Amino acid sequence: MSVLASGKQFHLEHEGWQATVTEVGATLRRLSHQGRDLIVPFAEDAVPVGTQGQQLMPWPNRIRDGLYTFNGTQHQLPVNEIDRNNALHGLVCWQPWHTTSADSTHVSQRLVVHPQPGWPAVVECAVTHRLTVEGLTVEVNAACIGDSAAPFGYAAHPYLRVGDAALDEWTVQAPFSRRVEVDERLLPVAIRDVIDTAFDLRESQLFGDREFDTAFSDPTFEGSSWQVRLSHGGAHTQLWADEGLNWLQIFTPADRMSLAVEPMTCGPDTFNPGPTHGDLAVLEPGESVSYRWGITGS
Repeated sequence: MSVLASGKQFHLEHEGWQATVTEVGATLRRLSHQGRDLIVPFAEDAVPVGTQGQQLMPWPNRIRDGLYTFNGTQHQLPVNEIDRNNALHGLVCWQPWHTTSADSTHVSQRLVVHPQPGWPAVVECAVTHRLTVEGLTVEVNAACIGDSAAPFGYAAHPYLRVGDAALDEWTVQAPFSRRVEVDERLLPVAIRDVIDTAFDLRESQLFGDREFDTAFSDPTFEGSSWQVRLSHGGAHTQLWADEGLNWLQIFTPADRMSLAVEPMTCGPDTFNPGPTHGDLAVLEPGESVSYRWGITGS
């Protein structure tokens, strides 16, 4: 019996919403509403490209040279972004996750990250994908269950769609007032205000020919969450995130038919001293953190 590249498939459905989550990476493979794709899907026997739909922890984004010091000990992670010599996107993307519960509207998955070269702690990661009448909600929890503290960061990596038009024709709003200036390796140099720059998307506007691989911070919340809004014609796609996910990465794919909109707890190279280090979470033994984000649309 052959095994699919992305492992077991969990097909969810609720009042016009459909989603598929995979065993490998607890990955969101597909999300649609009334037959319209809200993310770029990939085939069940395919390997996701560009971290598509995956969960990123115990760090998102990049760590310079894969090297960092935590509690007085230097750690060397494997470098997997070879051209920029960085450790990219954590340790859970390609692991099979254990299913703890599932039905027609939700799937809950769990993975324990054990100590390994470059990583010092035992962290239990849990992710639940749930469909409601309003769309998709993703609930994330991470707990330090070993005897050693753990540095921690989280992000998700959906590629959003809104209709069939190219990104250049979309209207986009992202309520973030600061962005990370980076070097040629996409590592942080400084955090700048977005005012009077092409990075200022706080007001809804045509996206045009902008090209981003950019981290943003300091969102404006509407109640308990912030929202990124995409629209074209009569179609709308929104990604929202609750407090704690106070960073966002926006990436423009080469084909410009989608937009990666990535809620994050921290910025690039947060494990190291520098402009993004202040939002690093440290989990002491027995401590945990929880986050919540989701996608809606019409």
